[in-house]
Amino acid sequence: MQLEKLLKQPNALPSAPKVIRKLMETFEQDEVDILQAASYIESDPVLTAKLLKMANSAFFGLNRSVTTAKDAMSVMGLIKVRALVIAAAMGDSFHAVGGVNLSQFWRYSLNSANLSRYLALPIRIDENSAFTAGLVHGIGELVMHVGMPEAMIELDRAVPMLDLKRAKAQRGLFGYSYADVGSALAREWRFPKKMINAIEHQVAPFDNDVYEPIAGVIHIASWRARAEELSLGSEGLINTYPDPVGLVLGIDPDTVIGEEIPALTRNRSSDEAVA
Repeated sequence: MQLEKLLKQPNALPSAPKVIRKLMETFEQDEVDILQAASYIESDPVLTAKLLKMANSAFFGLNRSVTTAKDAMSVMGLIKVRALVIAAAMGDSFHAVGGVNLSQFWRYSLNSANLSRYLALPIRIDENSAFTAGLVHGIGELVMHVGMPEAMIELDRAVPMLDLKRAKAQRGLFGYSYADVGSALAREWRFPKKMINAIEHQVAPFDNDVYEPIAGVIHIASWRARAEELSLGSEGLINTYPDPVGLVLGIDPDTVIGEEIPALTRNRSSDEAVA
């Protein structure tokens, strides 16, 4: 199925809830009113409930439970809470996707987000955008499964969704990948331009006319999160590390090749964090 046709499928690109449009505006603000942002979230009881479920999951290991969006903001901070609400809204739009283990998908996505922020901080790349883009970078997979389920199930049998060669397989089969589809959804939801570009060019960060460093960060973060799901050992990590991207970004390979990384969770009880 051509990309244009896929994007016109019913429910392929769900509309963003009002609260999400409000939160998107805060990315452009130099100083965000935390209480105002929390009030936006609390105006939507369903998204608030999903936020609290995620925040209180084992994945985040909070010292105490949070009971309101304002409480979550004070304990977790704007970056995580805002991104989690955006992910919750997307998850609500794709709450049941045939052939997809959503618990694993969102665990992988949360790991990618944490790793993106972990990589962005020391090299002075916007951690706000890196965390959010890292969290939703793979959403195109869900759009594709909803829009063309039979073709995707066949692909899943040949190349599992979190396989390191997944994007290459999709481009060979369809002419586009989850990155192209995900950027279309990000554009529909009015993400900031640099985040749209990062999601679109995450697979090949240097192919963009204007290089977006966040695309490189997501490239490495998602590689490491996939490696975690695939249980690659030290040798596998060394052999598959995307060295050209890491070199341009100035990332020390040892920070992501090691098997013990602070930004990764191995707690499988966190599987229900978003799903």
